[in-house]
Amino acid sequence: MAAGDPSPAVVPKEYEEEDDMLKGEEAFKTTKVPPWRKQITLRSLVTSFVLSIVFNFIVCKLNLTTGVIPSLNVAAGLLGFAVLKSYTALLSKFGLLKQPFTRQENTVIQTCVVASSGIAFSGGTASYILGMSPYIAAQGGAAQNTPINTKTISLGWMFGFLFAVSFVGLFSIVPLRKMMILKYKLTYPSGTATALLINSFHTPKGAKLAKKQVSLLFKSFCGSFLFAFFQWFFATADECGFSSFPTFGLQAYKQKFYFDFSSTYVGVGMICPHIINISLLIGSIISWGILWPLIEQKKGIWYSTDLPASSLHGLQGYKVFVAIAMILGDGIYHCVSMLTQTGCSLVAQFTKKKVSYSPQGRDSDTENEDNDDKIRKDYFLKDQIPMWVAGTGYVVLAVVSIISVSHIFPQLKWYHILVAYLIAPVLAFCNAYGCGLTDWSLASNYGKIAILIFSGWVGLDKGGVIAGLASCGVMMSIVSTASDLMQDFKTGYLTLASPRSMFFSQVIGTAMGCFATPLVFWFFYKAYTIGDPDGSYPAPFGQVYRGISLLGVEGFSSLPKNCLKLAIIFFFLAILINIIHDLLARYETKYKIHRFIPNAMSMAIPFYLGGYFAIDMCIGSLILYLWERKNKQKAKDFGPALASGLICGESLWGIPAAILALAGVRAPICMKFLSAPVNGKVQAFLDGAR
Repeated sequence: MAAGDPSPAVVPKEYEEEDDMLKGEEAFKTTKVPPWRKQITLRSLVTSFVLSIVFNFIVCKLNLTTGVIPSLNVAAGLLGFAVLKSYTALLSKFGLLKQPFTRQENTVIQTCVVASSGIAFSGGTASYILGMSPYIAAQGGAAQNTPINTKTISLGWMFGFLFAVSFVGLFSIVPLRKMMILKYKLTYPSGTATALLINSFHTPKGAKLAKKQVSLLFKSFCGSFLFAFFQWFFATADECGFSSFPTFGLQAYKQKFYFDFSSTYVGVGMICPHIINISLLIGSIISWGILWPLIEQKKGIWYSTDLPASSLHGLQGYKVFVAIAMILGDGIYHCVSMLTQTGCSLVAQFTKKKVSYSPQGRDSDTENEDNDDKIRKDYFLKDQIPMWVAGTGYVVLAVVSIISVSHIFPQLKWYHILVAYLIAPVLAFCNAYGCGLTDWSLASNYGKIAILIFSGWVGLDKGGVIAGLASCGVMMSIVSTASDLMQDFKTGYLTLASPRSMFFSQVIGTAMGCFATPLVFWFFYKAYTIGDPDGSYPAPFGQVYRGISLLGVEGFSSLPKNCLKLAIIFFFLAILINIIHDLLARYETKYKIHRFIPNAMSMAIPFYLGGYFAIDMCIGSLILYLWERKNKQKAKDFGPALASGLICGESLWGIPAAILALAGVRAPICMKFLSAPVNGKVQAFLDGAR
């Protein structure tokens, strides 16, 4: 085996315990850091591409079902490590290994995969792009379902749009990397956690744990995949199979309260914080348990009895616009809060006269941290990205984007896009800075605000609905990729990966995402009816984002009777919930009651979808809670791996299921549940037909 390979096979057992006691960069003092060009290897790019396709399928399916997407960093890190570790171990066995697998190469894989799957989110195939389609527009009524306010979805313009807008944000934030990472020392919790995960993989103890985690992930993946395959045999049509099992009775099933045997969302529930899952359940109870049944009793008074179930002027309108009100209330509060925090923090940074390092009590841990910082700083400053490259790149790509996007969407004029690109760097900085403080990316919130501004600016008669949705894509792409890149710089800083390798990895990963995301979405789009509220893939945010654009062009005239009053109530309720949470977090520290305040955004999602997936996620949360009570360390070590396997297995079953659907192959059985009276009528009909 080549020197420098971190495999535990080359570490004598008597030294393993001693090596595990080493902290920070001391644990890697014998491992050479390769130059940035050797950090990006062919094998890492091939691995990244394969995993990018896998994670694009997972994120796309999550987007098309509920829109709730957990962090998949652990799964990406584990799989990237497992694939290349196995490959290099095999080469080493035959004496063919030329370059050992390093943590820097592992970081490159992680960066590419996360960048690619990030495009699956910010690319908007299940939100603003889907909201442009005539099918979604038809659910909102004839007033805005006009050719100028719809756009038929096709692969060609999706490829062009994503490649035009997805790279600009990378150049907007590059000049600020030293200020963010070194001067302000922002934590970027996700980037830091990813770096610690990768560093741990490349120590003897961490490699052993990673091997066990990968084994559990593979077992749960196989179990989830096979269970999804088993369920397919009983689901020949809608409302058939385990996914329509009336767990709590038929009446509860009608109100979307049932367990649908989705291992994906059980896994998502194990990854998401407990309060998020509880918030989803609370939102389900408030909406489908109380609010919608009461409004349904007003049918014929508040809205016409002749409207189809999908019409935004009927009950569906209350579901969509009340959810939008809560989402906007939560989003605007966080935007204002984040901008305020950013401003206060910047003022504090600039007015600080000196950084104090106390000379007293400097123990070995402090000295070790200082030494780590010095090593990391040296490598971080080693490979510079010239300022003129960032500036020129942003201007050139912005010009290309202005020309391309205005051609793809004639409703959005060149000066609209120019204004967006003049504003975007400021918002990208605020989002990247806020993400460094709190780990919250508000890209989707900035996108929603862009919808309101640009749709109102263009107007309904000139295609304001499409203009608003397209501007959302422009804004989200810049703001989201900028914060993702800064997270990657933080990860690279802590793993000694070169900023250049991080930047080019992000560029390559973004290109992979721009290629894979439309193809994966098209695969589902052709196999299923996407956007049907009662179908397998309701894609809730397609209707929500179009609804926001309608608010921008039509104002409140598009809302059903009394919907505005309800929307205002829930808008301010979302703000109030956030204020209470933040006040308790700041001033009540003894009992930490803020941990039990529900999340407004999470409460809003089931307003449109129902509570079935919230029940799945709460079951996942319960499993993790009981596991933590039994063995907290094991739950911490293996919980994310188990959850990731559950998510990946069922999600990837979507590939053969879609192929079967495209080929016209249907499941042989329909398992359906009927009430006793209905069953009697069906039986009588069948008896009479004999």
